[in-house]
Amino acid sequence: MSKLSVRLLLSTALVPSLAMIVAAPAAAQDQGADETADERVEDDFHDRRVNAAGEIVVTAAGVTQLDILAGSAILETNDLQRNLDGQLGTVLEKLPGVASSGFSPGASRPILRGFSGERVKVLVDGIGAIDASNTSDDHAVSIDPLTAERIEVLRGPAVILYGSQAIGGAVNVIDKRIPQRVPNEPFHLDTIITADTASNLLQGGASLDVPIGPNFVVHMNGSYRNSDDIDVPGFTASSALRADLLADAVEEEDEGEFEEAEELREAANQSGFLPNSGVETWSGDIGFAVFAGESNLGASFGMYGTLYGVPGRPGAGHHHGEEEGGEGEAEEEEGEELVTIDLRQYRADLRGKLAFGGGIFSELRTRVGYSDYTHTEFEGDAVGTVFEVQGIEARAELVQTPQDNWRGSIGLQYTFRDFKAIGEEAFVAPNRTNQIALSGLQEFELTDNVQLEGALRYEKTDVSSNALGVERDYGTVSGAISLAYETNDGLRFGVTGSRAERAPAAEELFSNGPHIATQAFEIGDINLDTEKAWGVEAFVRGNVGPASVNFAVFHNAFDDYIFLAGTGLEEDDLPVFQFLQDDANYFGIEGQVTMPLVDSGPFTLLADLRGDYIKAELSDGTPLPRIPALNFLGALEAQTSQIDGRIEAQWFDSQNDVAPFETPTDSFTLVNASIAWRPLKYRSNITVMLQADNIFDVEGRRHTSFTKDFVPNIGRNFKVSVRTSF
Repeated sequence: MSKLSVRLLLSTALVPSLAMIVAAPAAAQDQGADETADERVEDDFHDRRVNAAGEIVVTAAGVTQLDILAGSAILETNDLQRNLDGQLGTVLEKLPGVASSGFSPGASRPILRGFSGERVKVLVDGIGAIDASNTSDDHAVSIDPLTAERIEVLRGPAVILYGSQAIGGAVNVIDKRIPQRVPNEPFHLDTIITADTASNLLQGGASLDVPIGPNFVVHMNGSYRNSDDIDVPGFTASSALRADLLADAVEEEDEGEFEEAEELREAANQSGFLPNSGVETWSGDIGFAVFAGESNLGASFGMYGTLYGVPGRPGAGHHHGEEEGGEGEAEEEEGEELVTIDLRQYRADLRGKLAFGGGIFSELRTRVGYSDYTHTEFEGDAVGTVFEVQGIEARAELVQTPQDNWRGSIGLQYTFRDFKAIGEEAFVAPNRTNQIALSGLQEFELTDNVQLEGALRYEKTDVSSNALGVERDYGTVSGAISLAYETNDGLRFGVTGSRAERAPAAEELFSNGPHIATQAFEIGDINLDTEKAWGVEAFVRGNVGPASVNFAVFHNAFDDYIFLAGTGLEEDDLPVFQFLQDDANYFGIEGQVTMPLVDSGPFTLLADLRGDYIKAELSDGTPLPRIPALNFLGALEAQTSQIDGRIEAQWFDSQNDVAPFETPTDSFTLVNASIAWRPLKYRSNITVMLQADNIFDVEGRRHTSFTKDFVPNIGRNFKVSVRTSF
């Protein structure tokens, strides 16, 4: 801890001091105090603009138009309320190009363009989550969407600011744990309460900002979520898994093992609900910020906790401690223990902005996050494996003073992660990762209609394990360039080229043991080289008449792509998978069209069409595992001053292009409907929403999920929520 404390102190030295902020020009402070809350910039870190489709295009500090950065974001709207869930992956999975890992109701990470794990960064206000969610799909993301102000999906050149390993992109959750503005009112309170029928869900969250004087704000937020085992349509196990279980039952019966045969049949015929899928989550943060003109400094401290069940594979058990003729067999005879995960994260954050008032650079932005994370896997009441992560991430960014046709920023980032796993399933050796990076992002307006954007990042990464006596060093360079043309009507066409390098993660280097979440015995390779990818993307977005369009076609060609490959061997009753490297290719199309069918002033009827397709395979044509299936979403949304109604259908194609040892999934269609009512005629600060999801109680399984054969999607669900803002 002493080294970590030193790193924290060194990182905080990057933050503008309070004295410097207080010394900011008083004139700027007076100007800010005259603004109303609605007129203030929504966020110091990002500006935004909203198109006709309601999509929010996000732009980073000092850059007005970052075309590929511009993912979909949700800001205090019906969309966030309608799709709210306890895990980020489920919240975002209806967006084009976004899927979720869907391991269980308590653990679901975002998947962007078919990329997951180390190839997707999950951020809180631009700083990493600093947890163990990248280590395994059964590990929850330690970010609570319930108190989010907005969620951004970021892609393209600007993602390089956050990490060159974010080849798939980044998900950035903006909350108010550190206040971002001074409310122009005695206090500002946001609340949300939700209940549903398919999981007996009850959740609530509140966020309070209180100004103390003209330039000091105190913030508090908290949330609680409790749900039972989810209802599912039909059998819990897939048809293929049921067939295997029933066949095994026959074999056991032929051998005279009648009790075991009956247990297998019970597992095959389990239906109606998903055992051990309940979730309890809570969070709380307290923070403050001081503002002086265009400068500010703030800090926060918070805790996130969740206790959730890990659904077990029917007939497989959790394999803890099983050895021939040993204690494991006796335990197995007594019945399988339910596995639960108890997760705790204590987190401290610091954010500052120092406005220079002139010169080459207009401001210095800094951000520091420190996390002390632990999660314990319980088998019944017994402790199984404990995962511990202590880490810090610090960023400093100098924003250039905008010129007539040139703007941008340069940044420095430091990351430290100390990872330990203790117990029978500690399949990754204790390790440490140190990373320092220098990045730059620039935008040029070549003409009134043509923009050129570019980004470059150098990273130095050291990954070591004292337990194994191994230390690996990597130096990576990543870059991207984008050229865009905008018509006089606001329609933008562009192309982006990129070159990304990613250092192997500790899990890919040091794994060696049973990983029950993936139902595999995983073996790493300490000799893995850096992963490299060439990418090209063509896009069009903007307005075509009354319609809003957003389309992209992309291709990524990988050298030394890192992946888990089956060996055909078994260890500890699990198939052995080993991390290997080979060339690979990703190709995808994604898009959204939103068009008003009727627009008569007080009444608007919108058509919303979305879809994406991804094909990913190794150089020899072997499909890569868990690639999202082709899917389309179509919706009609009626909008009035007080009532909005939406009905949508989302179709998922079957996925038969499967990797070795992977099972296919069938097609399915989900139909959902919602009504949002704002009871106050001239204000929209109270919204009551009624929802019916999966109206026809259709069985569906996410192909992206390790657990798809025994964790189906939730069944028919009726939900009510109330969101307020005062």
